[in-house]
Amino acid sequence: MDQAELSMEQVLKRDIPWETYMTTKLISATGLQLLRRFDKNSESARAQLLDEDGPAYVHLFVTILRDIFKEETVEYVLALIYEMLSANPTRARLFHDESLAHEDTYEPFLRLLSKGNWFIQEKSCKILAWTISARPKAGNGVIANGEASASKKPITTIDDVLNGLVEWLCAQLRQPSHPTRGAPIAISCLSTLLKEPVVRSSFVQADGVKLLVPLISPASTQQSIQLLYETCLCIWLLSYYEPAIEYLATSRTMQRLTEVVKSSTKEKVVRVVILTFRNLLPKGTFGAQMVDLGLPHIIHSLKTQAWSDEDLLDALNQLEEGLKDKIRKLSSFDKYKQEVLLGHLDWNPMHKEANFWRENVTCFEENDFQILRVLLTILDTSSDPRSLAVACFDLSQFIQYHAAGRVIVTDLKAKERVMKLMNHENAEVTKNALLCIQRLLLGAKYASFLQV
Repeated sequence: MDQAELSMEQVLKRDIPWETYMTTKLISATGLQLLRRFDKNSESARAQLLDEDGPAYVHLFVTILRDIFKEETVEYVLALIYEMLSANPTRARLFHDESLAHEDTYEPFLRLLSKGNWFIQEKSCKILAWTISARPKAGNGVIANGEASASKKPITTIDDVLNGLVEWLCAQLRQPSHPTRGAPIAISCLSTLLKEPVVRSSFVQADGVKLLVPLISPASTQQSIQLLYETCLCIWLLSYYEPAIEYLATSRTMQRLTEVVKSSTKEKVVRVVILTFRNLLPKGTFGAQMVDLGLPHIIHSLKTQAWSDEDLLDALNQLEEGLKDKIRKLSSFDKYKQEVLLGHLDWNPMHKEANFWRENVTCFEENDFQILRVLLTILDTSSDPRSLAVACFDLSQFIQYHAAGRVIVTDLKAKERVMKLMNHENAEVTKNALLCIQRLLLGAKYASFLQV
């Protein structure tokens, strides 16, 4: 059977020859007694045994994984541990019991990450994630098993584990060991582990942030929605860590998150993206990026929907107010740019202010004349007469105030679009379309004589 497709049920159906292992002294008589009571017993009976003697079972399982290398047995013990922790993740605290202070409880799982088949890798990864998250915290950081041990053999420290695990998780995102489950298991573990500041540091140092960005895209199936949610959760956790924020600012993260929030109907996905935006808004250039991406309009639209999560509603309100404040602080051209990118134009004073055009006309050259292209898109797609009229007028202003305005607007094929609007049913649209064509034909030298 393909080991990658092994199921928990198939593995736990096996009969493991525990008595043989005791005969060969790979497990002790006490260990055999514990196994006989636990193995193949009911879930409630196992739960009671773990409540009564949990650390002893952890010690036994770790010892088996350390001393026995037969693949079927390793898979079986991992399945027992996985079942025990998935039923109740708080049991991961048993791995940090004082009685195990000198036991190297991390080493077998870390070793199996690189040496086992996919079933073994996947279960080892999840078990490590649970046990790391459950480790006791100290006032000045963390306590890790065996760091101050007097044992002759060096014990695996928390730094060893984190570095090894983060390295494996990044490898799964780069080149998965399993074609469909490698990336999801890595993201699932990261969404738990990145709550730890020390893991954020390791992940950023391993250049892991860029591996998340391609996974931020609108999802439709239940499986892909969960992967998207956990990826966005990772980004949210990283939004608390300055070195990660620097990368998020220079990648396409904001654009991808905006696409997700525009198209997603899953409340938990929308919630984690909005909380990420709220975290990033006051930092660096994120506020300006959000305005450029039309987030004020998206937030307004999201607020009209019936959300049940109070945290989401609060975050939407806070984000809306924060963006309004950001827009107030932006320069006049940024405000103009925001209005154009939203696609709803009105006769705000800046459209007709000569100073605005004289001071900002070269700003229209940014991003390969992005704003002019958006104005032309408005002419093609808008059904609002006011927006059409203002777009025509702004094109005529650009022609008048930019030294090469006439040539640039002609090259962008504006003439054909504006000509179509000269027969528009709305008088305001036809008037401004005519003005634009006149300025386009006459050029800047004579354009200033035309009446506005």
